[in-house]
Amino acid sequence: MKIENTAQKKLVFGGSLRANVSNATVRGLSNMKLGKLLEERHELSQTVREEVSSRSQDWGFKVGSVYIRKVHFRDSGMIRQIEEKVTNRLRQVTSAIKQDGVNQVSVITSSAERTAAVEFARASAIRPEIVGTALHEISRDKQLAGVMFEVLELQRMLESQARITLLPHGATQSLLGAQLASNLVKEP
Repeated sequence: MKIENTAQKKLVFGGSLRANVSNATVRGLSNMKLGKLLEERHELSQTVREEVSSRSQDWGFKVGSVYIRKVHFRDSGMIRQIEEKVTNRLRQVTSAIKQDGVNQVSVITSSAERTAAVEFARASAIRPEIVGTALHEISRDKQLAGVMFEVLELQRMLESQARITLLPHGATQSLLGAQLASNLVKEP
């Protein structure tokens, strides 16, 4: 076969170059991990360019850049495997995200519980001082102190669920009056 003009030369060598690019791409694809191929095609582009550049220079062509834009798979079994791998990876990522969320909630909860425990401990520690200061202020006024302790005593009696008998004023003088008063009141 005799090639006479430059246009024919470019056509013949262009077809050969295209075939070489295709073969180099298939070989590169065969040697790459699928995850790497799907995520980053730059490595494949470099491999194809290096392999094709030496041959193209022999024919008078110089390869500028090689870009791999799309990768199509023809084997339906391979496509199913890829889909399964992608689905499994998505499940793993989803599970990891959920676990991370649970871990973050746990950290926040334990931090809040620790902060609450510290604040309750602080409150328990300063309570005696606050109560002591209040009692000291109350004890300065004898009448106020007497009324307060009387109210506290009555409150204790009510909380104790004890049976209480009320007597009219002045009835405490006579024991008989007290007994009569207690017999007159019937339990509900």
